[in-house]
Amino acid sequence: MPISVPTEVPTASIWLLGEVHDNPDAHRARFQLIEARVKAGWRPALAMEQFDREHQGLLRTAQDQCGTAECITSQPWVESWEWPLYAPLIQLALDYKLPLLAVNVSRKDANRIVQGGYSAALDPDTVAHYKLDQPLPEPLARQHRQNIVEGHCNMLPPSVADKMVPAQVARDVWMAQVIEQQSSQTDVVLIAGNGHVQKDVGVLHWLPVTLQQRTTVHGFLEHEPGKATSNFDVVHSVPRFAREDPCEAFKAMKK
Repeated sequence: MPISVPTEVPTASIWLLGEVHDNPDAHRARFQLIEARVKAGWRPALAMEQFDREHQGLLRTAQDQCGTAECITSQPWVESWEWPLYAPLIQLALDYKLPLLAVNVSRKDANRIVQGGYSAALDPDTVAHYKLDQPLPEPLARQHRQNIVEGHCNMLPPSVADKMVPAQVARDVWMAQVIEQQSSQTDVVLIAGNGHVQKDVGVLHWLPVTLQQRTTVHGFLEHEPGKATSNFDVVHSVPRFAREDPCEAFKAMKK
């Protein structure tokens, strides 16, 4: 059933919109939310986790040259995602000339950070500006560790999770930096996983307070009794998507 949404252009200049990456209902609900506002006159930039930051120039060229979403997502430099789920959103950007921003720290750079720390893949100015040369506040580090361990079916040794925290932080920091830079020119919508947008630990933490006050955080969550929803300003509940148990792969590795 189509979701009924108001069509007024929002006053918030930044939207952080989460996702369950493979859930079609979540993608559909989020698209309807954005589409209604765009058709009402809103023209934000779309900052997408699905495009790696080093491909921004290629993405801009593809957006200038392509008429279809498939033309963009079939480019040889594009990473593997469930692109049919993102096609309506990318097509919307093409049709209404909404800038597409590549905001993800690539897996290669994330691995460099796991092995060598933030400076292995982030420039010195970014490290200094976000004080990444200092220990993370313990509540933030603890929540990141918990999210990472739970995301790996509680089968990840704490020592390994600790090494992975900086990679997750680097992604949040980079997304926040791009949003801050872009927000001086236009409103911004971030398209990323729910973990990146949750208020207690994600991108919002790294935005300046003045931008935090202009930001609305939407979580798109599958039905799960008892699941915390306080980490989002707005929660969109969607049916669970039928998928294989991802924990089976971890169990097999432990055998």
